[in-house]
Amino acid sequence: MKVLVLSSGGVDSTTALAMAVNKYGNENVVALSVFYGQKHDKEIQAADKVAEYYGTEHIKMDLSTVFDYSNCSLLSHSDKTIPKESYAQQISKTGGAPVSTYVPFRNGLFLSAAASIALSKGCSEIYYGAHADDSAGNAYPDCSSVFNEAINKAIYEGSGRQLTIKAPFVNMNKADVVKIGLELGVPYELTWSCYEGNDKPCGMCGTCLDRRAAFELNGVKDPLEE
Repeated sequence: MKVLVLSSGGVDSTTALAMAVNKYGNENVVALSVFYGQKHDKEIQAADKVAEYYGTEHIKMDLSTVFDYSNCSLLSHSDKTIPKESYAQQISKTGGAPVSTYVPFRNGLFLSAAASIALSKGCSEIYYGAHADDSAGNAYPDCSSVFNEAINKAIYEGSGRQLTIKAPFVNMNKADVVKIGLELGVPYELTWSCYEGNDKPCGMCGTCLDRRAAFELNGVKDPLEE
């Protein structure tokens, strides 16, 4: 069986890639990274390093024009600043709406595009690294288990029942993901999570705070902070 893995270069997708390689062998895994107009390319560089480490094929795709009309704070053309606070703090101010770093229907778009590539490459499954922390409080609704079930059904039927979606962490928190990754020996020193593109992670954005907590809950230090 061949598998395509959405690879952002971050903790979750890299752990998913490691799981796929461990299960199917690197020759049967294709990594797919997507540029969506984000403010930096650090995560794409990280995805390159991760794919090289695991010896997988690595496809890169540019879908940035789809988001030309969005003012999401992660996008290079946005005039919004990236919040320097936890997702819980951000959600408390949104009234139940997604946070400002939610890129409109990004996972839906990525998975749909990935389905076409996966079918063309002879893959039977697509892995992506959505986890419960991201969907909590509706911060990122396209990371929820409800979304995963719906998109899986749509892609399964739309592919002639040839392709299924796997979100192995959808009911786990980020600390659980890191625990699995540590057991698999994931090279987290190669990954990048920060929403900023500086030499070192800012340590203050939502994803930096989430990442640090996940490592701390596993009793280890994030290698990017050493």
